Amino acid sequence: MSYKSKIRRLTLISLLIVTPLGFFTKFYNGPAQSWIDHYAGDILYQIFWCLIIFFFFTTYPAIKQIPIWVFTFNSIIEILQLWKPPFLEGFRYTFWGRMTLGTHFDWQDFVYYLIGSFLGWLWLHQLWRKGNNHEKTS
Repeated sequence: MSYKSKIRRLTLISLLIVTPLGFFTKFYNGPAQSWIDHYAGDILYQIFWCLIIFFFFTTYPAIKQIPIWVFTFNSIIEILQLWKPPFLEGFRYTFWGRMTLGTHFDWQDFVYYLIGSFLGWLWLHQLWRKGNNHEKTS
């Protein structure tokens, strides 16, 4: 098995862990429910997108670039939550709309996007280390 195949397999396993955890944050009822729903979900969302993109762009340079692009893209989506056209509002209040676009702007989300992107970077780096015992070049 090539190192890229091994990394992709490890990435898929990671997605099978992160994805249910992310959905769990939206249905969790218990202590710290609000924080888990809003902010732990943000962290896992960043990691999820880092893993999805890394699955398709499995190179060492991508490990650094992916979290930056995921943070940037999700920050733009967060800012766009200030824009409230009816067609977006209708979608935002569906389950998939809440999961992809969110429903309201919150400055604190940027902190958790940053944390999630950093943890995503660490996660990708660990996947690379476990899947590739060679040099750190593409």
